[in-house]
Amino acid sequence: MRDYIRSSRGSIAVLIIAAVLLVLVFLLSLYLGPTRVSLSKIIGSLFSYDDWEGYVIHDIRLKRSVAAILAGCGLGVAGAVMQCVLKNPLGSPYTLGLSNAAAFGAALGIMVLGGGTVLGGAVASYGIDNPYIITVSAFAFSMLATGAIVLAMRKFGASPETMILAGMALSAIFAAGIAFLQYRADEMALSAIVFWQFGDLEKISWGNMPLVAVAVIIPVVYLFLRRWDLNAMDHGDDIAHSLGVKVGFTRVSVLVISAVMTSVVVSFVGIIGFIGLLAPHVARRLVGEDKNYLIPASAIIGAAVLLIAMVISQNAFSFVIPVGIITSLVGGPMFLWILFSRNGERRRTLKGFVEARQK
Repeated sequence: MRDYIRSSRGSIAVLIIAAVLLVLVFLLSLYLGPTRVSLSKIIGSLFSYDDWEGYVIHDIRLKRSVAAILAGCGLGVAGAVMQCVLKNPLGSPYTLGLSNAAAFGAALGIMVLGGGTVLGGAVASYGIDNPYIITVSAFAFSMLATGAIVLAMRKFGASPETMILAGMALSAIFAAGIAFLQYRADEMALSAIVFWQFGDLEKISWGNMPLVAVAVIIPVVYLFLRRWDLNAMDHGDDIAHSLGVKVGFTRVSVLVISAVMTSVVVSFVGIIGFIGLLAPHVARRLVGEDKNYLIPASAIIGAAVLLIAMVISQNAFSFVIPVGIITSLVGGPMFLWILFSRNGERRRTLKGFVEARQK
């Protein structure tokens, strides 16, 4: 008991430090940019503004930073709980194909179902006429991918490795669907959807922010309330059953809730790769497997990582690049490191088993 209390205190300290760092990165994201603004001006512009500097802070940087916090929080928590219920450290909305499925649904909503309008000009762009059409379409296809994963788990007893391969296959299928839409699109629509796929926090507006906030905050709270069930499932389905956990319902509900968050986030900001993979693994290194601390840590770290990626994308180059490119550049090597380190652990375990048998 004393060890658990000591460990809990350490995890709480880590959460507090991470939250403080998140606030500092948030303030840094408001400060950095072509237009330098004083701290007092930044704080004043958070609530109202009456000049150009205030507009830059409130309607550009603040909007972008809030979107990064919400998206990073949702994707980070979704990755953490997916890794738990699938018993696979490579599980995330991106690796399981949910991001590409939602992206295809959102693209279909924009280009076919009348949710978006392509605007011509010097640079092609699009406006969102009906965000609800896009969100519902993204959610429908994300749920289709989720249903395929659940079916593979319940009907065919797919292993964790098979689930990742199935997710890659689903990603390829929906990527082909997006490519088909691009092939059939005119020049302006093609430019718009390609840019949208990169993942960019500029797309969301203040008018859409409440919908995204509700679609992230409520699921995160729900998943946190199920933390004891998820802790029990870490020790195996049989033990979880013996403790009164409805394993099947919990697994399906967690995947559905994760699909909701992913679909809404992707429908407004595009594909943000690897946040759902990176944040839970960093959080797990800091606070361990206990979902009492892993879920909030994944939320905070996911938000911080996406904020940092946004700051880099906005300030590290002479031009602005979509934040999704930065997260993929960081997440790709992370994915390989997890994959190869896991294989190394298996080889060491097998070697120890063989040596024990020989003795």
